[in-house]
Amino acid sequence: MANYSTNPLVLVALLCAFAAAGINSLDENGICKSLVETQQGYTCQDYQVTTEDGYILGLQRIATEKSNTSSTTHKLPVILQHGLSGDAASWLLNPPDQALAFILADKGFDVWLANARGTQSSRGHNSLSTSDPTYWEWTWDQLAAYDLPAYFNYVNNQTGQKVHYVGHSLGTLSVLAALSQQKLSNTLRSAALLCPIVYLGQITTLLGRISAQSYTAEGLYAAGVREYPPTGQAGQNLETFLCSQPGVDCTNFMAAVTGPTCCQTPISSNLLFQHIPQSTSTKNMVHLSQMIRRGTITMFDYVFPAINMQHYNQLTPPVYNMASIPKDVPLFFGYGGRDALSDVNDVKALLNDLKDHDRAKLVEQYIEEYAHMDFIMAGNANQKVYDPLITFFGQN
Repeated sequence: MANYSTNPLVLVALLCAFAAAGINSLDENGICKSLVETQQGYTCQDYQVTTEDGYILGLQRIATEKSNTSSTTHKLPVILQHGLSGDAASWLLNPPDQALAFILADKGFDVWLANARGTQSSRGHNSLSTSDPTYWEWTWDQLAAYDLPAYFNYVNNQTGQKVHYVGHSLGTLSVLAALSQQKLSNTLRSAALLCPIVYLGQITTLLGRISAQSYTAEGLYAAGVREYPPTGQAGQNLETFLCSQPGVDCTNFMAAVTGPTCCQTPISSNLLFQHIPQSTSTKNMVHLSQMIRRGTITMFDYVFPAINMQHYNQLTPPVYNMASIPKDVPLFFGYGGRDALSDVNDVKALLNDLKDHDRAKLVEQYIEEYAHMDFIMAGNANQKVYDPLITFFGQN
């Protein structure tokens, strides 16, 4: 999620705290004005990118005066992609010397912040409004097929250079799915994957398991709820149901959903709650729930073979084959021992799929004490995660 997490789990947990309250997710001034330009020495510009299926996405570009970057001509571009229930604010909540977006800008990178469709910066469409149920008929399949290619092509056209990429949580799933289908290869320089969630079958969060096994997202979708998390009575009912389950403690949902964080500061945590939850589609939550229950990675399953046939020309949804990722694509994997969403065993299953990948192009970074959110918000992530990540970028 926005990295709040990346899963139905997280959103569910967030609901327990926010659904009935009707939290307003984002400062009305937007990400540039509220989070970037408030920091001395940084400038920020907003862009809009339109996908092939008509969604209009917000993109922010950070520059810094500290490295004399009046020109970005020779700077290497990097796109940062948040996780589920979050937006680009996820990369900006720590002080500049601890937040990856600012650190990359200070190191001389051309930093672009992506916002997935449905979030506050990316709610436009060529013909649909967010009040139209059709607007929400998508899952992470479409993030991989449309959103990421649109971002990569736009940044590549603007800069004339291939792009480094950093994804957290859901931002890892979308890029790996795209790569497995031979997308992005002409515009991607390398990819850093923090808390990868290609497989979700072994997650340890109780709240996520309950959400998936009780088919809560499917129930909401059947009831006509298309934007997630739901508001009003639907949100209150969901909160009551999930938070009343045995063993679920909604007063400590961060630890319950993402794993017990080791190194977040109270200031960054408080800022996070001012920017989440961001909206996704209920259909996306259904897709993630399918992955949790089955332990597989396929396109969205319409359940009825005849409907799958209409969409895919086959009775079951196509599988994303991770072994099909080009073996020479530089990949950096960061994962933690206390992560309840990106479980170590699920990450190992993914790495096993990549066993034939060029070993010189694949870097693993395992941090025993880190949970899901530590990779983007821990006070010491600058040394633990970002220094090795930037070294990786420099080698590719």
